[in-house]
Amino acid sequence: MYITGWTVLLVALGAVPAAVVHERTFAWLWVIGVLALACLDALLAGNPTSVGVRRSTPASVRLTESTTLTLDVANLGRRSLRGAVRDAWQPSVGAERDRHKWRLAAGESTRARTVALPTRRGDLRAGPVTVRLEGPMHLAGRQRLIDAPATLRVLPEFASRKHLPSRLARLREIDGQTAVQLKGAGSEFDSLREYVIGDDVRSIDWRASARRAEVLVKTYRPERDRRVMIVLDTSRLSAARVGDTPRLDASIEGTLLLTALATKAGDRVQVTAFDRVERARALGTSGAAVMPRLADALATVEPALVEPDWPAVARLVQSRMSQRSLVVLLTTLDPSAVDGGLLDTVAAIASKHAVVLASVDDPDLAVLEAGREDLQDYYAAAAAARSALEHHAIGARVRELGAEVLTALPDDLAPALADRYLALKASGRL
Repeated sequence: MYITGWTVLLVALGAVPAAVVHERTFAWLWVIGVLALACLDALLAGNPTSVGVRRSTPASVRLTESTTLTLDVANLGRRSLRGAVRDAWQPSVGAERDRHKWRLAAGESTRARTVALPTRRGDLRAGPVTVRLEGPMHLAGRQRLIDAPATLRVLPEFASRKHLPSRLARLREIDGQTAVQLKGAGSEFDSLREYVIGDDVRSIDWRASARRAEVLVKTYRPERDRRVMIVLDTSRLSAARVGDTPRLDASIEGTLLLTALATKAGDRVQVTAFDRVERARALGTSGAAVMPRLADALATVEPALVEPDWPAVARLVQSRMSQRSLVVLLTTLDPSAVDGGLLDTVAAIASKHAVVLASVDDPDLAVLEAGREDLQDYYAAAAAARSALEHHAIGARVRELGAEVLTALPDDLAPALADRYLALKASGRL
């Protein structure tokens, strides 16, 4: 049973004035009378067990995109019913106006629609459906909670896809598919052209030069069908918030853009989310199925409050990548990662593969480092400067091992990673 605002209003209209003029007996009689009417109104309301509900949700939706959640309500009884339902979900679903009023004759049904704008990715679950049937006097009614399990999968936003057209144009230039012929070193022969100062003398075709009586060099187009493996660090450091989102979300954006670009380039991409165990993976697909499967796999990945097992990462890469490939480690340049074996892992992988270590910069550190207002700001600036020096020192040690280091702000990481991939393509290192 529940009471409405009309019951509260009636109680106030009679009991409060009576209490003010010291008519306590009349006030209590008034309250009891109104509550008795409310109980009678609840008894006259329909039976909520005669109401059936069924939820319908889309298979998935991208973060920051709206969707419609559908709730079918049916009157299974023999009398007309009037009431309301509340389609309850997790707050992060962002449901608007989840309460719906209806009036149904016997055997009729209606459909209630709730617009949702999710604010976080992952599997968001529905709560119970609250069914309320109102009495004829609008004073009270009867209610029931109905379990109608449903799950809405919210995929990563992939806001960085706006950078994809410009990177694809650059890729076509590198591949020689546009009017701009940018030839890079590789193993797939493209054409012959005249030698110009600055060309590598090792690319001279001496036989063709002898036939043409001029010095000719071989040009190569970047290879396709290469292997790319992306490793997302999901350990405790990825849980730190950089700006408004966790560091892991910026890494996911970089993974999505790089995967889309590499797939268009004809390369095969494998993705794994790893800390001490593999949390998610996407591999063995090609073509149009790559991006949906990757987004679905990364939708539910959350940081784990554990230290990463870097030796296990090295073993995983070696077991899955038999030929020379590009391995991208999306992690953090942190002293604790070095103590956990990051450098040994980079050395082991870089001995057989091209390695790029990408890390998200914290913009707050630059703000703290620039602060000079008072003594507290000076201490904060000193701590930020020390942190920056440590990151630079770790980056220098990683470069000495033969790997490339890429650091960028959260919104810039994805396009910077795509540019680094294109640079490797153009130089023939991939």
